[in-house]
Amino acid sequence: MPWEHFAHGADIGVRGIGASLNESFEQAALALTEVICPLEGIDARESVQIRCEAPDAEVLFTDWLNALIYEMSTRNLLFSRFAVDIRDYRLTATAWGEALDRERHHPTVEVKAATYTALLVTQRDDGSWIAQCVVDV
Repeated sequence: MPWEHFAHGADIGVRGIGASLNESFEQAALALTEVICPLEGIDARESVQIRCEAPDAEVLFTDWLNALIYEMSTRNLLFSRFAVDIRDYRLTATAWGEALDRERHHPTVEVKAATYTALLVTQRDDGSWIAQCVVDV
């Protein structure tokens, strides 16, 4: 299933669409990385484990994206592959990527945070899931 961006004023929305809740979170993470630079230039060389817990799926989604933003910032990494497992609003995940190389990756913006603006995590009538929000750039 795909990911996509949607317009929102000076910021940008990220949306993940998947056959499962896990997959929608994975796809949204890809959309988040694509805001920074093209995904195809990022090799999955090293992995980082991420854990989040929240009272509901929406807060869990923003916590997930903010955890990724934190890891990218503090470790100077970009991620291009994700494996997410969600059970009872507890997320465990692995993100794979590599060190940011400004000459090779050509980052265009820095994502500062995932916000509650346009926040939505829901299952559609066809059974697919959508996870979306606006990220502050």
